[in-house]
Amino acid sequence: MTLQSRVLQVTDRIVARSADSRAQYLARMDAARRRGPARAHLSCSGQAHAFAAAGPDQAALAGGSAGNLGIVTAYNDMLSAHQPFERFPDLIRAAARASGGTAQVAGGVPAMCDGVTQGEAGMELSLFSRDVIALAASVALSHNTFDAAVFLGVCDKIVPGLVIAAQAFGHLPIVFLPAGPMTSGLANDEKARVRQQFAAGEVGREALMAAEMAAYHGPGTCTFYGTANTNQMLMEFMGLHLPGASFVNPNTDLRDALTQEGARRALALSALGNAYTPVCDILDEKAFVNGIVGLHATGGSTNLLIHLVAMARAGGILLDWQDFADLSEVVPLLARVYPNGLADVNHFHAAGGLSYLIGELLGAGLLHPDTRTIAGQGLARYRTEPKLRDGLLVWEDGAGHSLNDKILRAAQDPFQPTGGLKRLTGSLGTAVMKVSAVAPEHHVVQAPVRVFHDQDAVKAAFKAGEFTGDVIVVVRFQGPRANGMPELHSLTPILSILQGRGQKVALVTDGRMSGASGKVPAAIHVCPEALEGGALARLRDGDVLRVDAVAGTLDVLTDGVADRDPVAPDLSANASGMGRELFAAFRDHVGRATDGASIFGGR
Repeated sequence: MTLQSRVLQVTDRIVARSADSRAQYLARMDAARRRGPARAHLSCSGQAHAFAAAGPDQAALAGGSAGNLGIVTAYNDMLSAHQPFERFPDLIRAAARASGGTAQVAGGVPAMCDGVTQGEAGMELSLFSRDVIALAASVALSHNTFDAAVFLGVCDKIVPGLVIAAQAFGHLPIVFLPAGPMTSGLANDEKARVRQQFAAGEVGREALMAAEMAAYHGPGTCTFYGTANTNQMLMEFMGLHLPGASFVNPNTDLRDALTQEGARRALALSALGNAYTPVCDILDEKAFVNGIVGLHATGGSTNLLIHLVAMARAGGILLDWQDFADLSEVVPLLARVYPNGLADVNHFHAAGGLSYLIGELLGAGLLHPDTRTIAGQGLARYRTEPKLRDGLLVWEDGAGHSLNDKILRAAQDPFQPTGGLKRLTGSLGTAVMKVSAVAPEHHVVQAPVRVFHDQDAVKAAFKAGEFTGDVIVVVRFQGPRANGMPELHSLTPILSILQGRGQKVALVTDGRMSGASGKVPAAIHVCPEALEGGALARLRDGDVLRVDAVAGTLDVLTDGVADRDPVAPDLSANASGMGRELFAAFRDHVGRATDGASIFGGR
């Protein structure tokens, strides 16, 4: 199948834009590759420190002939998605030994949950935790005693942070090992219904708690298609997972077999063998285009419009939101997974999952088939599914057709002809919107604004009955420089109630919404942010905005707004508490959302 012309055009544009920075990056990786792991060049004392606690692996490590695998883990038992990683080091060590190698836990990285911190002060550390994770993973690998690595991480900021670190150590082969989604619990639409009832005062906290516990009930990733599961899709589309590994449930024989095979594969890809495949050769411009295509085809998380930009820049690849917008015009939406539909990721996986989706997109000429992957055979290998046959892990062809066309569709019969994410530009700046779950009649909203400086004030206005007509809720000073760019997902229930009453309603903010952004149109990541003097800082109650996801525009219709002085807010309340005082340097040096909202490279 010939590659679609728009995919070629966008790829060529990214290659040209990135030529200098990519060449500099690859030169650094080549120099690191030539130096190789310094294990054998360490002093005897240095080696003794590194191997002292390795037990039965000490002799192999001291001999220097066996491949040594570094494990970087985001394990904690507070996050359901990461709790299964408790067992992974033992599985990985056993697999490495069986292959004649060794494995050591190189270090841990923090992993926080946006679900726990929604609406709380801790959410203001969430985005910055991505860069902390990159720094922590780099410290873990800085001992330079590893021939390859496996990264254990799943959730919202963890995978992007680990990818940024992987790019810094791009001369190493690195395999990402997921934990898988929890088994299905309370249906996501029922959970959302109870949340709305609670927000409206129709049920009490006891009913809300019962619903939430029934939804989030065991180990594994949350089952809706938010940022965590979008991350897993990306790692498969971009060739850093084993084929079909993303959505196998935790603590199953198949999951354990995939974990051990991932460890073996990482060692096989090291420079000690004949299949040396470093990360810098996998994560090229084509791989990132494939990731963006997957994001659109699945209606993935808006957070990835920030994370993918930051992930790519760590490897010298310069993405911008126009690349996303141009690809969205030609990539059809092929999946309906909550909040874009009623199914969860387990239903999606059962209906054919990523193997079917990748096959459809390859057949339509929408993916680069010739990217390098850890599987070693290009992206076509990812059309297969892992199975256990007589205790052996094998890969077999998938069904070749959707097993449920309410969840997965063929490229010639999509849910909608364009992707699930839109870029908006206009007199208010630039923003993004997830449209895959928004009904067509809500794609354009023109209404007066109510302006707020935090989400608690929005909730108070709702409880006071102040939202009686069509309204665009503006929540400003929520950008990365102002307070770390928290998600505002806790506003979803009340905005949904207003929409359900027949009011035209939208959200506009320089903050983030959520990977679970749903049926209410939300123009988010507005840039420049209000603290930089962006147009958001000049709005007043009653100004009229037009949010148009059809035309891709975001405009102030009231005259004279640009001539006003920007509001100067008091942000002192965001400066301390829950560790926020320790992140002042991050707020001072973070880049714009359009550049990945990263501290690396600054503004």
